[in-house]
Amino acid sequence: MKLGKCLVVGAALSLALMGSPARAGDTSTAKDGIALSNSYAGNGWRQQMLKMWGLASKDAIKRGVIARTKVVNADNSAPQQASQIGDLTLQGWKAIVIDAASPTALNGVIQQACSAHIVVVVFDSLATAPCAYKVAYNYVNMGLMEANYVAKRLGGKGNVLEVRGIAGTSVDHDIHRGIVEGFAKYPGIKLVGSVHGNWTQSIAQKEVAGILPTLPKVAAVVTQGGDGYGTYEAFKAAGRPTPLIIMGNRQDELALWKKLASAPGGYRTFSLSSAPGVSSIAFWVAQRILAGAKVPKTVNVPLLVIMSKDLDAWLKAVPPGGVSTPLYSQQWTERLMAANLAHTAPPPSPVPTSMP
Repeated sequence: MKLGKCLVVGAALSLALMGSPARAGDTSTAKDGIALSNSYAGNGWRQQMLKMWGLASKDAIKRGVIARTKVVNADNSAPQQASQIGDLTLQGWKAIVIDAASPTALNGVIQQACSAHIVVVVFDSLATAPCAYKVAYNYVNMGLMEANYVAKRLGGKGNVLEVRGIAGTSVDHDIHRGIVEGFAKYPGIKLVGSVHGNWTQSIAQKEVAGILPTLPKVAAVVTQGGDGYGTYEAFKAAGRPTPLIIMGNRQDELALWKKLASAPGGYRTFSLSSAPGVSSIAFWVAQRILAGAKVPKTVNVPLLVIMSKDLDAWLKAVPPGGVSTPLYSQQWTERLMAANLAHTAPPPSPVPTSMP
């Protein structure tokens, strides 16, 4: 994926078209319910993701498209999440949407739900159960994009620190894989350290601060989102020069980027991440399956990439503590599914002026 094809210009929340009444084809789902099983709610991305789910489901209930929804959160525990999914299955939910704690540990309980004729959609951090529909980002490509950008900026030589996400998730595994594969083409680039920041600024700061005394000069830091600001604070507290840090679309990271870029000498980087609004896509995918629509088994979603020319627009749109994201409507999701079925480019991301 080329950076130019990933650009999303301006800030992102479009509620347009979401107030239209339920269609005749949707009446079969008017009494149905869609539940969300979320593995972890301990960072800003996940909190924003839950908010986007709430907005999408509220709209659907208001229009009579579905009757009810429910959200359950596991404490980053695959056994706890499996138990919760089993409970949702017994409760008779028509569809269960899952942000998974593990690629494989939930497969058994997912298959049980599928066998009970429940629609299962996994998104963001995926499970590999064959019966589940998937709403997927190419996280390997995210790692490749970071590695290629850093290698080119460093002229193919330099020490790099990797800040990873939550261990055991498919997201962390895939981004790490892309980074390793990307740097393999540049023998002068050395990964001199790796820590798990759990996509959380405070944890990233603590973990980076702990490893810095053992590291040589670090020229760049590759990240997974929600860790750029904490990484900067750790380098600052250690009295080390600020390296090239890949940002992750959080407001504090974007504000830091703006501050550094405005200082003498400037600062160049870029920012990318999955968008927490992907939960609204997963919601509408589940709803369209229940309504009998033709849906691809895997719905691929483009990453949200922010370049310097878009920085000011995003800063105007994202509130303090927020994460850059669109809220995807039913109509936009249908266009995305159609593009996936036709193997064509995805529709442009919604571009409003502010975030809820």
